[in-house]
Amino acid sequence: MKLNTLHPAAGSRPTRKRVGRGIGSGLGKTAGRGHKGQKSRSGGFHKVGFEGGQMPLQRRLPKVGFTARKSLRSAQVRTSELNSIDAEIIDIAALVSANIVPLNTKRVKVFLSGEVTKPVRLKGISVSNGARSAIEAAQGSIEE
Repeated sequence: MKLNTLHPAAGSRPTRKRVGRGIGSGLGKTAGRGHKGQKSRSGGFHKVGFEGGQMPLQRRLPKVGFTARKSLRSAQVRTSELNSIDAEIIDIAALVSANIVPLNTKRVKVFLSGEVTKPVRLKGISVSNGARSAIEAAQGSIEE
């Protein structure tokens, strides 16, 4: 193989359009620009996002963040926080009474952070895989 014999694969590099080279080329006269208008003229351009005077999309959309309403009623609990609860069965009501989750919480998920030092029974609470193994290692149980 020699450097002067290298070529791209056939069909991978299309030949460029030669515009304005006569009627037979298919791109003569107006050179594919159509008739009249700002885009047909030399030097005719508009800024990025310009929509002909209509309020552009990037200015119509609000620039504030988005908060899902579902996230306002869901909470996360560390496995280390389960040690401080004295209830026999830990559910959402027990977590609310222990001031671990807010009052309006509807969904709770326990994730692995810290150790579980006592056996706990969870009911109606979702659990991550790491937290599940930590709770079961401490002889705890999970009812869903």
